[in-house]
Amino acid sequence: MTNGYAFPGRAVTRPLAALALTALLPFAGACAKKQAPRAPRASVTVATAERRDMPVMLLASGTVDPIESASIGSQVGGMVTRIAFQEGDVVRAGQALIELDARPFRATLQQVSGQLARDRAQAGAARLEAERAAQLFERQLISQSERDSKVAAAEALLGAVQADSAAVQRARLDLEYATIRSPIDGTAGEVMVHVGDYVKSATSEPLVTVNRTRPIEVRFTLPQADVELVRRSRRDGTRVFVRAAAGDTTDIAGRLVFVDNAVDEATGAFVLKGRFDNADGRLWPGAFVEVRLELEVQRGVVVVPSVAVSAGQKGTFVYVLTADSTAASRPVTVSRSDDDFAIIAEGLAPGDVVITDGQFRLAPGSKVVVRNGESPGGKKK
Repeated sequence: MTNGYAFPGRAVTRPLAALALTALLPFAGACAKKQAPRAPRASVTVATAERRDMPVMLLASGTVDPIESASIGSQVGGMVTRIAFQEGDVVRAGQALIELDARPFRATLQQVSGQLARDRAQAGAARLEAERAAQLFERQLISQSERDSKVAAAEALLGAVQADSAAVQRARLDLEYATIRSPIDGTAGEVMVHVGDYVKSATSEPLVTVNRTRPIEVRFTLPQADVELVRRSRRDGTRVFVRAAAGDTTDIAGRLVFVDNAVDEATGAFVLKGRFDNADGRLWPGAFVEVRLELEVQRGVVVVPSVAVSAGQKGTFVYVLTADSTAASRPVTVSRSDDDFAIIAEGLAPGDVVITDGQFRLAPGSKVVVRNGESPGGKKK
């Protein structure tokens, strides 16, 4: 029977197991604490919000155009006898570029010059005869018809002299045109003819193109929504900045010289042009460039590097570095930004330190370490 009888072995075993488990709990807790790793500090860079004057910039894409361009052809036909320059040379206005065989033009000039001399002599004789006929008519020694005939002959020969003079001038011009010259200062492009080629007169295809690139212009467009801002803010010396190539961080400064007087109905944009000295030749005709048009200046606004601003579900925010090297998320209102700076309308004050690199690995309250030995104030120690 089991009623009222205790098994000695079981009665002793349960209390001993409970005591053993109770004795092991402190050691288990200690082991758990030792195994929990410390979270590493995130490495970041920082910058300090500051108050400064910031110009209003409008961004666009533009095309570089030469300030002058001459597609040079020939006004007369003839065989090329000499190329007087090298492709890519800097040439001057009036400089000889291409020479044609001038012998036919010299012969023509001599021919029409001879005709002019002959007709001048005949016209002089006819004029004297007309004067004598007028005297004889006054004395009634000849009839009026005879006098009129002499006067008409003299006038006809005078007209021939005028025609011959025009032919001589044309022949001289043709002889001059046999030497093809540059009408402008600039850089010569590719030559489309060679010695021995026959050139036709007044063709649409140029023999060579000369571009004047110093100074040079950049043509760009802005949407019609910016018309009023440009009109209101434009002034003498309004500055335009371009970057010559993608990834280039050096601005080339110029000035605004042209704003179109109408918006293109097809594109809804209007054309502007900036002019640049281009002394170093960095801007090249036909190249595409990034354009920034500087208009009015906003005084005393709070700015931070654009890379410090992030976008979230609740809007834009920055990570601010606190005095104990903790990252704190702070919402901000950005009035405008460009590639370099963001203007903060609300949320930051001058002197606040914001995180500019490494913030995508952070969460509010994350511990950070500033790279390059900088302090939380954004200054090197």
